[in-house]
This record gives sequence, structure tokens and C-alpha cells, in this order.
Amino acid sequence: MNGDDATPMQPSGLADGFARAMLPPFAQWPELVFDLPSLHYPARFNCAATLLDTAHAAGWGERVALAGPGERWTYSDLAARVDRIAHVLVDALHLATGNRVLVHGPNCLTTAACILAVIKAGLIAVPTMPLLRARELGAIVAKARVNAVLCATALHAEFDGMQDCPPVVDYGALETAMARNGAPFSAPDTAADDICLISFTSGTTGVPKGTMHFHRDVLAICDCFPVHLLAARSDDVFIGTPPLAFTFGLGGLLLFPLRVGACAVLLDKPSPEALLAAIGHYRATVCFTAPTFYRQMTALAPGADLSSLSRCVSAGETLPVATRAAWLEATGIDLIDGIGATEMLHIFVSAAGADVRPGATGKPIPGYRACILDDDGAVVGPGIVGRLAVKGPTGCRYLDDVRQVDYVCNGWNITGDAFEMDADGYFHYRARLDDMIISAGYNIAGVEVEEVLLRHPAVLECAVVGRADAQRGQIVEAHVVLCDAAQAGEAMVLELQAFVRQQIAPYKYPRAIIFASQLPRTETGKLQRFKLRRH
Repeated sequence: MNGDDATPMQPSGLADGFARAMLPPFAQWPELVFDLPSLHYPARFNCAATLLDTAHAAGWGERVALAGPGERWTYSDLAARVDRIAHVLVDALHLATGNRVLVHGPNCLTTAACILAVIKAGLIAVPTMPLLRARELGAIVAKARVNAVLCATALHAEFDGMQDCPPVVDYGALETAMARNGAPFSAPDTAADDICLISFTSGTTGVPKGTMHFHRDVLAICDCFPVHLLAARSDDVFIGTPPLAFTFGLGGLLLFPLRVGACAVLLDKPSPEALLAAIGHYRATVCFTAPTFYRQMTALAPGADLSSLSRCVSAGETLPVATRAAWLEATGIDLIDGIGATEMLHIFVSAAGADVRPGATGKPIPGYRACILDDDGAVVGPGIVGRLAVKGPTGCRYLDDVRQVDYVCNGWNITGDAFEMDADGYFHYRARLDDMIISAGYNIAGVEVEEVLLRHPAVLECAVVGRADAQRGQIVEAHVVLCDAAQAGEAMVLELQAFVRQQIAPYKYPRAIIFASQLPRTETGKLQRFKLRRH
């Protein structure tokens, strides 16, 4: 692929043109729209420098920017550390603007500073999930042609012996190198549409893709969802579980709080108990995590101090109605549901406050548009299930990947989700497009069956997939994790089947039920149904 095919882009400020050359042809890009005045950015700027310089200009220097176990950095501390790391990248590693730097670490203050420093130095950050292993990391290194690696000391071994491995600097060695230069670092000239971030999808389909994002994209997501749905403020304290390498976490636990002068709390793989305790300890006001985590925290919430918490964002997978209702009853807080995509960088359909409608994800957030398309690419009206299509200031641009043409249709980003829009313009999730079950001629959305099963008091979590069947084409197969594993057995199978038949059309009930100790998930918490379909 070649990004130079009649692409109306600003002259690049990057010496290494690899990433821009690997953009898809402009004809394959989605249409970009900048409906809000706040999305009209200068032609040339560096998003990391903008975030940090704005904090300095606003007088936020002594406010706490990042916090974690045993650590609190003010905005001045963070800016100084970012500059020191940038000097290491440029002066010690001799990296040129446009080079790619893989960042491999847990959610911690140093990982956050590394991502910002890479971008401020005019380089391209490639954040990766800390649970990825050498084989997976090697594929990313090769695909993005990574020039250097910054990694947590405990994770260094994953790069030992890697073929064609670039220079690796672990956080311990980085601290030593940082001490050699404490001078301010001036960001190089970069265009608003220079690439600053390559995010790899978390692999719900088993085949991750590299998504490329511009400096202006980073600011655009900061100026849409957190402004119009969260009403984020400088006195907010953000907390949550998604990894910084997952764009849901990168936005919610780093970029969004920095944009408004707030504080972000970074915790490495907290349990539900630990997250609830941390909310009380840090007096967190905004929480970002997945529906599964909210479900797990619900029973524990009455014993936790959540008096500071005012907004809870749920994304990463579909939010069951039962989970929303249980969290609301336990905490008095109505979840802010949202759907986003790595390709789009963050959330684009959501609802908050009085606009929340249980069972609906929401409406397009300010800055974005959405509709439902049929199989021929035509827009369909309310009440028809079809392909969710979105456009806004961000959009899909895969790194040298033929699947670009599958994601973009007539200028729309096609997320791979089946949705239905109602007469009031609310979007209702039905299934992943590849998760629709066709059994004896009936179309069955697995998520609808899951919703019912989750209402049964014995069910902790579940996933529904289609299994090949000679007579019916497919049958509904439910993989169920019970609250008490000792209850697994034929009697429970019959009880759950009867429970489903009582609440939805009988043809939708799970003809097969498999009890499991846990469900396969990505590190970001997304359910990997493709693994269940292989069962």
C-alpha cells in the first residue's frame, strides 16, 4: 500500500517516511468530518507537547497528574521525566523522527511517561499489552519495523533471543540514562497528520492489525467523548483497569485526564477487590473498565467506600442489561455505556445521565455520525438490523493491510457489529456480525440469549456461540461459568434451558450447554468467541 496516492496531507516533519508510505491509498480512507469548532487544529503541532505545554500554561504544574502505588507525579514532574526520556531516545539511541518505538510495560507511571516521550520526540509509539509473549511481540516488531524498545525490567526476557530484535532499554537502564540529561526537550516540527501512534487490535478475531493514528486524532478523542459525555473536570480523578496499550485505556487513563488537568491513577492488573479499595483510597471520581469487571464488583460494592465516585464508563464489550441494573442498584450510579474501536481510537456511540436508555448503547457522540447499512451498503431506517457504520474526525487506516477495504465502505467505517437503530435514534447492539447464529432458518443473536442467562442467579458469566449441526445448520451453544461450580450437571442444564424458554422465543434456547471455569478473554477483557467456536 502507498499513502502517497493523491492524499491531501501536510508535508511531513518526519525523517523516516516508512509509516506514511504504509498508509492505505487515500481512496480507501473513510471520510473524515470535523463538525465541531473544537476539532479545527493547527496544521502543525505535536500532541504530546500540546498536552504538557497546556498544563504548564494553565498553571497546573503542581497538580498531581499521575498517581500509583507509592508514587505521585505532578504535571511538572511528568513534563521533566518526559523530556529526559526524549533525550535518551534522541541523544543516546540516535533515533530519527518517524522511527517506531515499542513500549512494553504494565499500567504504571513510567509506561505513561514513555508513551508521551516517544510522541514528543517526533517518534511513533507502538504500545503493547504486557501479557504478550515473544512470538506475538516479534510479529509486531516485524510488522511495524520497530527501531527500539522500551520495556519494564521484569519483561525484558521476552526480547532475549528475538530474531532481528532492535535495541531494548528496560526501565531500570532507562532511569540511569535519564539522569545524564535534565535539559528541556523541544519537540520537533510535526504535521497534524503525521503518524504518532500505531495501536494493534487486541485480537478478538485472532489476527491483530496495526491501526495508525495522527497527532490530531489524539486531541480529537480528548475533545469529544470526555467533554460532551463525561463532562470531565480538572478536579476529577480517573481510575480503571484497561491497559494503556488498549486505546480504551490510553484515552481514559492518560490522555483524557491530561487534557483537562485532572489526575490519572495507574494500577497494574487490579482485582475487583483491589480496584474498589483504590477508588476509596485515591478518592476517584471516574472509573473506566469492562462490563465483566462491573459485574464482579457489584456484590462487593456495598462494603466499599465509593462516595467519591460519580461516573462509570463501560466499554470493551457489550453491556448486559442485568449488569447495568445490578450496578445501579448496588451503587446508585448509572453506567455510561459506549462502543469504540481501535480503528477509531476511542468511543463514538454512547449516552450519559438522563439520556441513558437501558438496552441501548446510545447515540453518536458530538463529533461523530452513525447509521445502519444493509449488505449492499445502503442506509436503512429504524427497526432493521444491519452493519453499524461510523464517521468522524478519526477513522481506520491500517498499517499495510488488505483488510482496509473490508473496514471502509462508501466513506463509512464498518465496525463489524450488527446494530439496530430505534425511532428515537438510539443504537441497540445485536451481535458481532460474525456471531449471528442461523439455526433452522432463524437468525439468533447470541447476546440476547446471554442477557437471559445472566439473569439466572446461578450464572456468573456466559458466552453464546453457534455450533455446526447436521440437521439445523447451527445450534445455540452456551458456555457458562457458574457462581458455584459444584452445581454443574444435567439438572442445571435443564434448569437453564427452561429458564431461557420462559423468557424468549423457544427456538432461541441453548440446545447445548458447556460448563467452564472461565471464559477466554483478551488482556483487555474482550471475550474471544472465536476460541469457543473451535471447541
